[in-house]
Amino acid sequence: MGLFRFLKSLSKTPRKTDLSSSSSSTFNQKPVFVINSIPNHKTCRGHKTCRGFLSNHHLTFYRSIHIDPTQNSTETTSEEAERICKLVSKNTPNIDSSLDKASLNVSAMLVFGVLKRLSNAGVLALSFFRWAEKQNGFKHSTESYNVLIESLGKIKQFKVIWDLVYEMKQKRLLTKDTFALISRRYARARKVKEAIDAFQKMDKFGLKLESSDFNRLIDTLSKSRQVEKAQEVFDKMKKTRFEPDIKSYTILLEGWGQDQNLLRLNEVYREMKDEGFEPDVVTYGIMINAHCKAKKYNEAIMLFQEMEVKNCKPSPHIFCTLVNGLGSEKRLSEALGFFELSKKSGFAPEVPTFNAVVGAYCWSMKMNDAYSAVDEMRKCGVGPNSRTYDIILHHLIKARRTKEAYSIFQKMSNEAGCEPTVSTYEIVVRMFCNEDRVDMAIRIWDQMKAKGVLPGMHMFSTLINSLCHENRLDDACKYFQEMLDVGIRPPANMFSNLRQALLDDGREQTVLLLVHKLDKLRKTQLVGNGR
Repeated sequence: MGLFRFLKSLSKTPRKTDLSSSSSSTFNQKPVFVINSIPNHKTCRGHKTCRGFLSNHHLTFYRSIHIDPTQNSTETTSEEAERICKLVSKNTPNIDSSLDKASLNVSAMLVFGVLKRLSNAGVLALSFFRWAEKQNGFKHSTESYNVLIESLGKIKQFKVIWDLVYEMKQKRLLTKDTFALISRRYARARKVKEAIDAFQKMDKFGLKLESSDFNRLIDTLSKSRQVEKAQEVFDKMKKTRFEPDIKSYTILLEGWGQDQNLLRLNEVYREMKDEGFEPDVVTYGIMINAHCKAKKYNEAIMLFQEMEVKNCKPSPHIFCTLVNGLGSEKRLSEALGFFELSKKSGFAPEVPTFNAVVGAYCWSMKMNDAYSAVDEMRKCGVGPNSRTYDIILHHLIKARRTKEAYSIFQKMSNEAGCEPTVSTYEIVVRMFCNEDRVDMAIRIWDQMKAKGVLPGMHMFSTLINSLCHENRLDDACKYFQEMLDVGIRPPANMFSNLRQALLDDGREQTVLLLVHKLDKLRKTQLVGNGR
């Protein structure tokens, strides 16, 4: 059945669409609640076949740089990692002695798990890393080095990162993934030249550059909102060092699509076809997503129709993208139509697609239908996951339904796979700060810390700004100091707010002290390996 005939047939059915081939009776019931991280509802995130909009036979490995050896970790290891994180964060000045007294059985899995949890606290991560390497019989893996480099990159400690690279070389642990991580962190810090230099240094460390590495570089730049520079690198290297393949063009198409620059997107698309590369399902997926992102939904549907004409079978990701996009535009019946069409195309419903349906209902504030969709996910055995409930949480907060949102948040931990993450805590803390309920925000903060989850820069900023607004300056200074202790550099506007609030309160000496501490953090490099 053609797309438009199918959608037309849907218009004859009742508005409330059944999400399964079985009875829709569950759609009249409210589910048990649970939740996780704030998604961008207008993109398809987390899809196993399209993470970053690229399929496995294209560039999925560019999206997921380091291997996670904790994927099969036991619950005991996770609990031990949580306990260590609590210990480390509470005893910042005396980490080594605190860990020594804890009688820990150090393993590669445990160390990786702790470093992962300390990803927002580069200073603490480095201290734990150095402590672990002193333990009898323990040796760091490539993965533990890489996760540490990732956390240090967040606080721009590039000198220490390069010290670690030399260590890895001596221990024969270096891989191309390490350089990809470093390039990505430079690019996100808007240090484009350094990102390219890091890539080119692979040769000096004995790692031969191949075409796939050039693709990875332009992908890194593109994903860091440097698609203009990625295009420049592509154009330059195309003439000298490598021959582009369909992956190369795919990366640039996605970059220009994320930049919502349809003019440049179409230029690359034409060049790709001129070079003899025909669009495949991945290309169409990116083109459809780009048009949805630019709110050109009718054009996106036309691209889908073009695929049908060319007998190019859509992937689950493409259906997910259209459900997301149309749902965000409150074109609910069409969004649900594509969900039904995905099932008729032979695809079993997956968590990301179901999440898109939940989001579509939420955009139209049909919350009972969203809750019923969650029930249907359970019946089908495909979730929900924490992202499912973060979608709901996000929309409830946006609608100022604070009580309902908090009720859901409280129930999150009762369902496997739906425990709050740092992103969840961040949105709930922000919710209470925006409601001028900073005491509740601090209560959530303390719950988070008790779980061994550490806040990032934005979460610190939200809380400190709210404390300044309520003139709770002692508390604001306390959290500011905690922020500095883990090596996070505060945003200029947040520090400006704190500084002005202190000056207005006649606390010039406190301002001078904080300025001194901040200046010291900016100028001080962490100790690497003593090179």
